[in-house]
Amino acid sequence: MKLDSKVPGGPLQEKWDKHIKDIKLVAPNNKRKYEIIVVGTGLAGGAAAASFAELGYNVRSFCIQDSARRAHSIAAQGGINAAKNYPNDGDSIWRLFYDTIKGGDYRSRESNVYRLAQVSNEIIDQAVAQGVPFAREYGGNLANRSFGGAQVSRTFYARGQTGQQLLLGAYQAMMRQVHNGNIKYHPRHEMLDVVVIDGQARGIITRDLVSGELNRYEADAVVLATGGYGNVFYLSTNAKNSNVTAAWRAHKKGAAFANPCYVQVHPTCIPVSGDYQSKLTLMSESLRNDGRVWVPKKKGDDRHPNDIPEDERYYYLEERYPSFGNLVPRDVASRNAKMVCDDGLGVGETGLAVYLDFRDAIKRDGRDTIESKYGNLFEMYENIAGENPYERPMRIYPAVHYTMGGLWVDYNLQTSIPGLYAAGEANFSDHGANRLGASALMQGLSDGYFVLPYTIGDYLAKQEPGKRYGTDHEAFVEAENSAQAQIDKLLNIDGNRTIVDFHRTLGKIVWDKIGIARNEEGLKSAIEEIRELREEFWKNVKVPGEKNNYNKYLEFAGRVADFFELAELMAQDALDREESAGCHLREEYQTEEGEALRNDEEYSYVAAWEYKGLNGKLEETLHKENLEFEFVELKQRSYK
Repeated sequence: MKLDSKVPGGPLQEKWDKHIKDIKLVAPNNKRKYEIIVVGTGLAGGAAAASFAELGYNVRSFCIQDSARRAHSIAAQGGINAAKNYPNDGDSIWRLFYDTIKGGDYRSRESNVYRLAQVSNEIIDQAVAQGVPFAREYGGNLANRSFGGAQVSRTFYARGQTGQQLLLGAYQAMMRQVHNGNIKYHPRHEMLDVVVIDGQARGIITRDLVSGELNRYEADAVVLATGGYGNVFYLSTNAKNSNVTAAWRAHKKGAAFANPCYVQVHPTCIPVSGDYQSKLTLMSESLRNDGRVWVPKKKGDDRHPNDIPEDERYYYLEERYPSFGNLVPRDVASRNAKMVCDDGLGVGETGLAVYLDFRDAIKRDGRDTIESKYGNLFEMYENIAGENPYERPMRIYPAVHYTMGGLWVDYNLQTSIPGLYAAGEANFSDHGANRLGASALMQGLSDGYFVLPYTIGDYLAKQEPGKRYGTDHEAFVEAENSAQAQIDKLLNIDGNRTIVDFHRTLGKIVWDKIGIARNEEGLKSAIEEIRELREEFWKNVKVPGEKNNYNKYLEFAGRVADFFELAELMAQDALDREESAGCHLREEYQTEEGEALRNDEEYSYVAAWEYKGLNGKLEETLHKENLEFEFVELKQRSYK
């Protein structure tokens, strides 16, 4: 496997414009001869499908939900970044680019990140034109608020529902094309394999989740926009349906998987309360604009938080990082929350929580102002925690939220399989070792609306229009038979242990040993434990029901099987990288102050893994895409 990033030459500011100028085009009368499959209907998938269809391509759209509107993009609450500089506080495309590179701890590809910053302003214009109800200032201009890792206000928002509102915009654009007949829409279908013919992606195998029927679909190009793999941890802020199956099956067909150990832990989540939980709830990062994070200075202080006087409170983020305070990036805030709890200063019954306090903001701005900004988030917290955050501080703790790793893609968002593209969280491209808040929505819409419509046309222009192999081709038959064989194998095990029990046990291994902090001993132990548990899974899992009807057990069993394989690769990737970068903290590599210590001499690269096989032990080959920084200076991150 040879990695070619296909980054255009020339000055950073001119790369994308030059690329657009040089790429090949498909004539309007030829566009209707091509078919594109888009798997996933979140912001990246919905935007891509709508854009392709508007251009005149024939599109098939697939999602596992009963409606495209249920894609996990709705869960992104706080906002979307853009370099409009409406507050006139010094923002620019360059500053957004630099903050994103720095926030990712210099483990991102410069060209992709600069393009993301470039098109960010177009995203806002597109969303406004679609009727997305962004918050506005008194004079009618769109409002902005601050987010972690930046000293300017560049985050556009719709209360605490930004992802949902943006998704409705993309959904409307997509459904308009469904109505026009340009998109054939397949809800409740799960992709089980990608079909590769003569080295190119030519289609997919899906399972109808209602009937259980396996189907074959042919196309000229395939786009995977299927989100991240955070549910490998069992407990995460992801919807329970979120999974890695589409990306992992593509990986096993030859698509490189990049930086799998880069997983983001969000600092502002409602803490774990018991084994009965199947997921965790995110409290938006936007709350750190006005909420102050603290713990009692005295261990075991179980007084009501309102009874703890000011001089007995430890505002640890404000004290350790005076320049950014509570708006440090997520990895820094998460690591520090873990540190104070490990020191015995945590609050609540488990001691695994810190306070997020709005007392001072309410006193300064008034309750009505705080309610207008965060009202729905406060209501959600009260419904779950049974406490009124207007009257006592929230209790929060870090939880797995986003994955920076994903399928390796080049500048065109094409994977190492020609004709197979990955967009949004499913690819690795923009966030490096840590994603700054309010950048996920930006990347998804950038990829879907403003990048793929150009780059996929460049690929299709080089393909013979209307060339078809037919779904009776041996590659389709082989892929379907392989998918069916795994289904039959899972149903025939008839063991004694539930899928949930296996998943929960796997999640604890991954959280404890590949979570907020990792070390060599723990990672080696994790690899052995994962292998042993995976072996037991294939001998002792119980999958009730039948294959030829609606069967949630069967769905989850297949996804958990993929998580077992991915988890081993995550541990291997983390073990191989002997440095700390962003969310990847190796305990052996820290500064004296407990900050992440990078090793740019040896690890300034993208780790792209090639699947070789699985025989009890996962076999992978590491390929390295060296990261060259021509336009920014590599230096130790500091938010002090």
